[in-house]
Amino acid sequence: MAINVEGLVAIVIFYLLILIVGIWAAWKNKNSGVLEGTDRSETIMVGGRDIGLFVGGFTMTATWVGGGYINGTAEYVYLPDYGLAWAQAPFGYALSLVVGGLFFAKPMRSRGYVTMLDPFQQIYGKRMGGLLFIPALMGEIFWSAAILSALGATLSVIMDMNINMSVVISALIAIFYTLVGGLYSVAYTDVVQLFCIFVGLWISVPSALAHPAVSDIGVTALQRVHQAAWLGRVDKRDMWTWVDNFCLLMLGGIPWQVYFQRVLSASSATYAQVLSFLAAFGCLVMAVPSVLIGAIGASTDWNQTSYGAIPPKDKNQSDMILPIVLQHLCPSYVSFFGLGAVSAAVMSSADSSILSASSMFARNIYQLAFRQSASDREIVWVMRITIFVFGALATTMALLTGTVYGLWYLSSDLVYVIIFPQLLCVLFVRGTNTYGSVAGYVFGLLLRIGGGEPYLKLPAFIHYPGCYVNDEGILIQKFPFKTVSMLASLLGNVLFSHLAKYLFESGKLSAKYDVLDAVMSKHSEEIMDKTTLVNRNVIGLSELAPVKPRLSVTLAATFTRKETLTEEDDDSSPDSPHSLKNE
Repeated sequence: MAINVEGLVAIVIFYLLILIVGIWAAWKNKNSGVLEGTDRSETIMVGGRDIGLFVGGFTMTATWVGGGYINGTAEYVYLPDYGLAWAQAPFGYALSLVVGGLFFAKPMRSRGYVTMLDPFQQIYGKRMGGLLFIPALMGEIFWSAAILSALGATLSVIMDMNINMSVVISALIAIFYTLVGGLYSVAYTDVVQLFCIFVGLWISVPSALAHPAVSDIGVTALQRVHQAAWLGRVDKRDMWTWVDNFCLLMLGGIPWQVYFQRVLSASSATYAQVLSFLAAFGCLVMAVPSVLIGAIGASTDWNQTSYGAIPPKDKNQSDMILPIVLQHLCPSYVSFFGLGAVSAAVMSSADSSILSASSMFARNIYQLAFRQSASDREIVWVMRITIFVFGALATTMALLTGTVYGLWYLSSDLVYVIIFPQLLCVLFVRGTNTYGSVAGYVFGLLLRIGGGEPYLKLPAFIHYPGCYVNDEGILIQKFPFKTVSMLASLLGNVLFSHLAKYLFESGKLSAKYDVLDAVMSKHSEEIMDKTTLVNRNVIGLSELAPVKPRLSVTLAATFTRKETLTEEDDDSSPDSPHSLKNE
């Protein structure tokens, strides 16, 4: 395959544009937060908490509208056995943003947290926060891998370049501009990337539709022409699988650091909610050209194109249908914008995930769990190192795992099953503690892993109702076991929390067996935030006298923010003494 010169030039131009914007954003905001006394590490993680509606709306939308989103949606619309009916991501993630904005954005932002894991460590302790970091990290790595895999696939179509080399080069570029300016560079480059992808795709769609090899997509939506109708359908026997996957996208799309990083960087709790709603609308709008391109691919007689007689689905290139359509069905001057813009824009999620993973590690693991007295400069260097490390892990996953949508679903599984029910409990359920958190974690993990994972070649040891073995010898689960695992985790947390509380407080178990200090040690000086406790009427002023101040940076101090004193408390949050618990 000869090098596509137009595509190569477009990539260079758009990459340079993004790098220049990223460096400019870092320079423009290099002193942000200094006058207010904000740590440099916190500025990198959540900016100056001054992201407005314009930049915030773009960056939150661009976080979801990345390579996995646009390529995965086009791929599923194109695949004959699936079609639009199975392209659940646009509506699933749009609804997740709506639900997140309605119920989760306000309590998280109004309390002034820095990362998604902060409330877990504040209530369940630093060790439980470390356990919850594992699925959160895996989710970010899998998500980044999906983005890099999609980007590598795009570049391999544009140029005569090995797909592995494409992934590595793309990862290095994303890591570089993420390292330059933290959240500010990510946010401002997201604005450019979203504009590029919008213009690039919408310029390309009319040209592709006008190609003589493309049949009327209105006809091919309902009738078989070159392959099965692209609208697709959901068979009755697949209904529970469809519902399970949709719930995974809708609810599993909420507890992500990439989402809460934008929420926590908003200038107010109300702005955080509005940003979520704007991003939901943006996700739906940006999905339209991907759906049309997938439909165009399903309506094309490839024998009349420069691609060749064998359709992409028969060459195992369904995941690259979007760049294939842009290159072979559009004029060169159109593909210049389409391929170049898409190649640059699909990095808009990879940079966010890498920054999110490094933020959680630097703050919740390194600083709060191991080095509470670490200096701000030390935390910044830890973030820089982990950006490279997590970028390398994501690159490795992109090289070793297959389909884009498979990576996409896999990245949400552990977050949905383990972290979502924990987040519900920590924000809205009264009386949960560390014992319940551990039980819910174990229940969700065992039930999910027990169902197997074909993409990781992980065999199932729990055969749920309706399962069967396909022609390749792989066990296929038809039961909605992911949602069942999530519900089991939620119930396990609540039940075991109350059981532990009853056993210790009734005296049936001695206080010496409260090894996690989750029930009896109600006045732990390690995590008690005096401002928050008095403000929420959990503890009286007279009870504060025995508490001795500590010279080192404590876990409690890291959660004390001026926003907590100025913003109105969320009425839906649990107002219980469990915010006094230690690890």
